[in-house]
Amino acid sequence: MRVTQHPVLRRFWYAVMPLQALDEGPQPFTLLGEKLVLWKMADGTPAAAQDRCCHRTAQLSKGWVEGDHIVCGYHGWRYDCSGACVKIPQLADDHKIPAGARVNAYRCQARFGYAWVALDEPLVPLIDTPEENDPAFRRIHQFDETWRTGALRLMENSFDTAHFAFVHKGTFGQFEQPKPEFFEIRETDYGFEAEVIVPINNPPESHRITGSTEPTTKRHFHNQWHLPFLRRLGLVYPSGIHHTIFTSATPIDDERIQIIQWLYRNDTEEQCPAALLNEWDTKVVAEDKVILESVDPEAPIDVALRLEQHMPSDRPGVIMRRRLLELLRAHGELPQARTATT
Repeated sequence: MRVTQHPVLRRFWYAVMPLQALDEGPQPFTLLGEKLVLWKMADGTPAAAQDRCCHRTAQLSKGWVEGDHIVCGYHGWRYDCSGACVKIPQLADDHKIPAGARVNAYRCQARFGYAWVALDEPLVPLIDTPEENDPAFRRIHQFDETWRTGALRLMENSFDTAHFAFVHKGTFGQFEQPKPEFFEIRETDYGFEAEVIVPINNPPESHRITGSTEPTTKRHFHNQWHLPFLRRLGLVYPSGIHHTIFTSATPIDDERIQIIQWLYRNDTEEQCPAALLNEWDTKVVAEDKVILESVDPEAPIDVALRLEQHMPSDRPGVIMRRRLLELLRAHGELPQARTATT
């Protein structure tokens, strides 16, 4: 899927980077092929704009922040969060700043410890989750890194239970058990929820994560796909531990994503240190990365998956492709007369 060629995808919120990264000053980021600069205003609110000064096109991310404003490091032109130039040091005091002295600004919000950006008017509000304000849960940042794969590829993989036995045979996957114990999928207005029960291996290094010392245990998934490229995975272990993972496959361009992942747990740092959780999940995610960076990142969405009736584990990917096709057609980005092959 060539994400940069579909303007409707600009109308969703994407996690871009941890807010903490903005403490070091303006930061560049490319979202759907659009070069941005993000900075933190005086009250800690993030802002985002085009990463080009309107004067001589220097990158604003090479500048600095003063109060709420970002300052170009080339000639000191200063911009507010609306993209308007509010100061030109070289301009005489009796001259007004030209009306055209501005850059494109973008919607930017702070949520879950990250800066989120929507390039155009959002179709849906930024997601929320009850764990964020529940004192029984703690939030842990996990990943913020670039992968050479497509956003749709990561979303398909996030709901593909068939790969556990093979890709994750070195961590939790049971090589002899490629099928889930239970699988059910329900479409929703935001996308779908897949409920799955999967037996998994439980090596000693994951005992504190699962809350069990048994050699095997089970994961009960309530795995939500939120259009277009956000996953919320609610895991419950027999021990009573709730482990909720959010994964944003933020599209940098047609071939790269920024994977941003954080989780919630209803235990304490003493029971299971965040460093241990991240060390284990780094191993698991590294197994996914090796495979996903070996596939074609484009993932054409109009390719038929004729094995759906024989392979229930492919159904999430089939539904994703169909719903994305419907989204594109609804916004005039594909011919209405074209019939879906999925």
